[in-house]
Amino acid sequence: MCPELVGELARQGITEPFPIQAAAIPDGLAGKDILGRGPTGSGKTFTFGLPMLQRLAEGGASVPGHPRGLVLEPTRELATQVAERLAEPAAALGLRVIDVVGGVNIKRNITALAAPVDVLVATPGRAQDLVNQGYLHFDRVEITAVDEADQMADMGFLPQVTKLMDLTPAGQRMLFSATLDGEVQTLVKRYLKRPVTHSTAPVEGGVDTMTHYRLLVGDRDNRTTVSQWIGAREGRTIMFMRTRHAVDRQVKKLRRVGIEALGIHGDKGQTTRQNALGGFKDGSTTVLVATDIAARGIDIADVSLVVHVDPPVEHKAYLHRAGRTARGGAAGTVVTLVTDEQRDDVDKLFRKAGVTATELPVTDPADPKLAAITGARKPTGAAVGPPPGSQPKRRRPRQGQRGGSGRGQGGANRSGGRRGRGRS
Repeated sequence: MCPELVGELARQGITEPFPIQAAAIPDGLAGKDILGRGPTGSGKTFTFGLPMLQRLAEGGASVPGHPRGLVLEPTRELATQVAERLAEPAAALGLRVIDVVGGVNIKRNITALAAPVDVLVATPGRAQDLVNQGYLHFDRVEITAVDEADQMADMGFLPQVTKLMDLTPAGQRMLFSATLDGEVQTLVKRYLKRPVTHSTAPVEGGVDTMTHYRLLVGDRDNRTTVSQWIGAREGRTIMFMRTRHAVDRQVKKLRRVGIEALGIHGDKGQTTRQNALGGFKDGSTTVLVATDIAARGIDIADVSLVVHVDPPVEHKAYLHRAGRTARGGAAGTVVTLVTDEQRDDVDKLFRKAGVTATELPVTDPADPKLAAITGARKPTGAAVGPPPGSQPKRRRPRQGQRGGSGRGQGGANRSGGRRGRGRS
């Protein structure tokens, strides 16, 4: 690579490539289409990002609203993190990287696009909105990267991805995915021309640095207590729940006993989600509670423990959740809390995932074995208050009181309509 990029990487303490980087970057620099298969945490961002930046730096100038490099990501968090990861190497080459994602005021994206942009990192929905409104154009795109293509498929985004890629000229294209089956393979055949394939380790939870446990907790009450003791440990912990409501409820339970926990899920605004991730990165938040949708949007080093408080329904979700730890060769532990009624389902889940997990009954959260596995300890019990930015519930006015809502009898407002329960 060029001296500017090598120097910037050295400044960041990066002197040796990950395996997929060593394999694929030369083909990326040569302008070849690349099909990359590897688990999250294997270094894919630099694998497609560094060749893209170097090749764009060798080309012409960019103009407002017409990026020359395009990266499509399935989640807001991934798009933001990829843009942040590429920003400094880009600056070393005199290039500009921006991200456009849903959940933020679109006027901010429009303002950002008013200046020349070399690389655009986007979620499909927001990119399409900006295209539809005439602020974004893909006619000058030279290099396109589709990241986490299998998650795009799982989330139903591939029709949007296809529509966007149809707008790009037939330049260099790179596609990265943990798996290459079904709809992803259709995407490959449609857009990649004679791609060079590079694969790292298969998607599995059995990497050498990852240890799995099934903790048999009996009933739901004991599961709550065990999760609170685990949450009080030192180090970064991610807990996974199945639903958005369960995430919010778990955060309240943890904060009530003195644990600095925050949650992320699809109903939370982008600023709230970024603040939660920021707090988790800087250590002010020790436990992050998330849904499956958010799982692959969390790319944070030094997460030493993943806890499936709610076991996932699908084995793919288990592997993606587990992949938040043991990243880049670091050690990590994954524990699944299993109630009596969940045992059969969890057994099937582990067989499908191809994961061997040590089983341990935990009827007492003070069990020394639990502490040895997870670092669990008794919470302080001193509540830390509601999460930042949370809104206390309004008290409804008593019957007969004027509440300023204009409601008459039967809940109708004065204009004759009924109030809905839509989210704000």
